Amino acid sequence: MSKGKLLITGGTGSFGTTYLKKAIDNNQFDEIFVFSRDEKKKDDVRKSLNSDNINFYIGDVRDIESVNTVVKKVDYIFHAAALKQVPSCEFFPLEAVKTNIIGTSNVLNAAERYNVKKVVILSTDKAAYPINAMGMSKALMEKVMISKSRTLNNNTIFCGTRYGNVMGSRGSVIPLFISQIKSKKDLTVTNSKMTRFMMSLNNAVELVDFAFKNGNQGDLFIQKAPSSTLETLAEALIDIFNSKSKVKIIGIRHGEKMHETLVTSEEMIKAEDMKKYFRIHPDSRSLNYEKYFSDGELESNINKEYNSSNTEILNKEQLKKILLELPEVKSQL
Repeated sequence: MSKGKLLITGGTGSFGTTYLKKAIDNNQFDEIFVFSRDEKKKDDVRKSLNSDNINFYIGDVRDIESVNTVVKKVDYIFHAAALKQVPSCEFFPLEAVKTNIIGTSNVLNAAERYNVKKVVILSTDKAAYPINAMGMSKALMEKVMISKSRTLNNNTIFCGTRYGNVMGSRGSVIPLFISQIKSKKDLTVTNSKMTRFMMSLNNAVELVDFAFKNGNQGDLFIQKAPSSTLETLAEALIDIFNSKSKVKIIGIRHGEKMHETLVTSEEMIKAEDMKKYFRIHPDSRSLNYEKYFSDGELESNINKEYNSSNTEILNKEQLKKILLELPEVKSQL
């Protein structure tokens, strides 16, 4: 029985490489297509995995023609291609728009055109109450997915995931802290009380798999996760590496939040609690819906948002146990 063909856009990034290893080990798909504009990372992944079931395509989600070339060959898409560095997007917001919004639209339009069975887009906690260009572009990416899910003319399903800080991924703070420890430098923390969700790359893979298996039209899935203060994270790594480095407070950077939100209070009204996950159903009402224009709602059941300050907050020993399971940490010991 055919398992289908999968495309991972941005497939040479942290999520893509982790998912590829799992999919190959479990023989999940007949063929996997990796779409990326980075030749160096593509070659690194090709050499490290050495699998005949993976096909690599050089291209950019901003270019609809290169997207069409590969989408017409597949049954499913995990859309992970993105500009995700907050400072980069803050100083070059139009680049974030081109990749995160227009690029997503290109992928979804191609999926509809070629009758792809299901697309899962990957979003971020910064899309909830966004205050920076990266978060704003990701929030609009979610809106584009939901909007297109309402107007599909075939059986393609569009759904998405939103997850928090992924420990050890490219651009995250853990590799930075480890590098500072190795260089015998102080660990630079923006604010000691700042919190971030703590998810592993394997958690991110689990979330995408869950959305892939359970997602209906326009659904957005969030995985519940513990969090930590950045100070606790820095101190845990100092302990693990038996370092004499200290924590140095440098102040909040451009576009940063004190706490990250995964589900807004408005979304919590319609969120379905699935124990380990939240499912946020799309608003399926049309633009003719009167409450958008002239009618209000007498009852506004605003629930508490789900954020990194009101979830389970890990202490140093709990966090050390999790960190010691991460390949990104173990490989540096």
